[in-house]
Amino acid sequence: MNKTNWTQRELLEQCREHFHVGREDDLALFRAALDFCENVHARQKRDDGTPFVYHPISVAGYLLEMGADETTVIAGLLHDTVEDGEDITIEQVAQKFGKDIAHLVDGVTKLTKSGKQTYFTKQQAQSENLRKLFLSIAADARVVIIKMADRLHNMRTLVYCSSEKRVRKARETLDVYAPLAHRFGMGNIKSELEDLAFSHAYPEEYERIRALVETHQRERETFLQSAMEAIRKNLSENGVSCDVAGRPKHLFSVYRKMHRLNCDISDIYDLIAVRIVVEGVGDCYAALGQIHGIWKPMPGRFKDYIAMPKPNGYQSLHNTMLNEGGTPFEVQIRTRDMHRVAEFGVAAHWMYKEGRVKMNLLDEKTGWLRQVMEENAQDEDSAELVDNIIQDFLGEYVFVLSPRGEIFDLPVGSTPLDFAYRVHTNVGHHCHQARVNGHLVKLTYVLQTNDVVEIITNNAQVGPNRDWLNIVKTKGAQNKIRQWFKRANREENEERGRAILAETAKHLGQNLATLLTSEYEEEIFKRHNFGSAADMYAAIGYGGITAGQIVHKLIDMDRKDRRLRAIEEMALGQGTDADGPKANPQGIIVHGDPGMATRFAACCSPMRGDVIVGYISRGRGLSVHRADCKNVKALQLTEPARFIEVEWEQKSRASFAAGLLVRVTDKQGALLELSKFFVSQNINLADISCKATPHGYAECKVRFIVSGAEQLQLLMTNMRKLKIVVEVSRM
Repeated sequence: MNKTNWTQRELLEQCREHFHVGREDDLALFRAALDFCENVHARQKRDDGTPFVYHPISVAGYLLEMGADETTVIAGLLHDTVEDGEDITIEQVAQKFGKDIAHLVDGVTKLTKSGKQTYFTKQQAQSENLRKLFLSIAADARVVIIKMADRLHNMRTLVYCSSEKRVRKARETLDVYAPLAHRFGMGNIKSELEDLAFSHAYPEEYERIRALVETHQRERETFLQSAMEAIRKNLSENGVSCDVAGRPKHLFSVYRKMHRLNCDISDIYDLIAVRIVVEGVGDCYAALGQIHGIWKPMPGRFKDYIAMPKPNGYQSLHNTMLNEGGTPFEVQIRTRDMHRVAEFGVAAHWMYKEGRVKMNLLDEKTGWLRQVMEENAQDEDSAELVDNIIQDFLGEYVFVLSPRGEIFDLPVGSTPLDFAYRVHTNVGHHCHQARVNGHLVKLTYVLQTNDVVEIITNNAQVGPNRDWLNIVKTKGAQNKIRQWFKRANREENEERGRAILAETAKHLGQNLATLLTSEYEEEIFKRHNFGSAADMYAAIGYGGITAGQIVHKLIDMDRKDRRLRAIEEMALGQGTDADGPKANPQGIIVHGDPGMATRFAACCSPMRGDVIVGYISRGRGLSVHRADCKNVKALQLTEPARFIEVEWEQKSRASFAAGLLVRVTDKQGALLELSKFFVSQNINLADISCKATPHGYAECKVRFIVSGAEQLQLLMTNMRKLKIVVEVSRM
């Protein structure tokens, strides 16, 4: 899939070859779709000024390369006609091209096209669109193939978009679409999406990693060529037919591994990789034996994904070898069928087959997603559902096994309780104890890859413990526990929720009866899909929503109303101040209680420009934290009601103490060069200290004063350009 843009002529030629067309009549439906597509997009342009129709034609071309059937290719050609066409409906597409094609087009069409939905924020609109997409994929796996082809072409041409759009699309790709491609085994597309998105979302880190990888690249390529030749010769002499190729390590994969393992690039053993494709499974193991005769394997690095495939269907043998000079390199061995699955995932089920694949094969690939959608069918909160899928199924995960050898993938940090709920809801509700690798463990034990997990249930146990909400990692398990309490104790939940809401309002110095007007109630119910006040109280009682969320929203609505009234009074000559809330001496606007004593949390040292939250500490007033502070995430789980909305006053001229941890090459004069840099940036140093670390580096802690996060970010950007600097991060 190296071609970025396809032409109409190239697409028609490939269609004839791909579908083995003998007569032009066999392409009648395809030609009709091409004409329809060109008419709909005739006057539209892309960001680079080229005709918009190049995009759907290229998407259809990508689908042909993946081996998709005619229905999917035509749907790819038409995928933007409803979303971007004038007065084009799904019903019109169905009438012209059939319900199957229309169904796929609808699956990749955003809800916001219809104009019938009302959203409070862009985030809500995005959540609704993603929910619709996930529902469509769960119903028909071909939707994800079209969406991946669409996103791949958009990312290949992203350079022509505005900087704001580039960053937004790139981060969305890293958060949702690349992990989704990985989940469906589409390794080739996933890796390219990640590298393209990485270059736009984090350009400085991208260039740094690229420069590190290119160091000694020529020596690695020289060795790679000799290793490939040695493998071809050895396997040929031993009767094993194979294709051998070098596999570059993708930059984002290098970056993620360095970040996750907190290691140097020299500690990554698969920068050099050889991929061997053979005919049969037996040839895989035969080839592995021959390669062990050429080079020594590195202990503890062998992985047999043929005997134990990954949940996304990936199969291959992986081992890390040591060459004559002691340099590690990876070898991957797989069959041709395994290679097609590794490259194209779910799409590979169409390749080299006669007719359409049986739908039950595709059902297996979407089973995990269908289960999530069914479990959340009654949940109206799209943002929570999307967050559930992204956190539980599209992030970093570990592989664990049941006693029967079934493989489950769970997010990093998951516990035996998460495993129990993944197996079945009732197994989770009645979980009594857990064994890991044959030993009893606490339910708080953090699961590791290859752990064998056995859940011991107790049917006499009525249900889950409320404390489990603080133990489980996965959103799915949290939701199942909350649903149990929601159904089991409705009246008790209502009573508890009513008391918690009143206590939270009192704690924040508010009168709930004054705040909870019928007008505000209606707004709260609409925002959170509550049918009544009883539903709201019950949701607070079982933990579906925090009382703090409700009270802070009520305070915010009341504040806005009071400000509007003040403006109206001033217009009538009845008021004197319509400036809204005032900032305290620290330059912080505290919503709901402007007079509260405020301090900056030492754990994260927030400064103007950072996204911040306020935490009401016992006896010490309000602590202002950065929103991404690790302590905040922990406190939001245990004491959510203590959080209050805060923001920076834009006119404030306050200065902030800042600290950076700078990793530099440990050479003479490095400290002096670093000091000179701060002088050149007109920054007065408060303190600087350095200590040597292994691997030839030194870690420097630098403290100084800045005007805010914007100045600090610029300083970090300029610092990364210094040759001696390896890494820069905030303390």
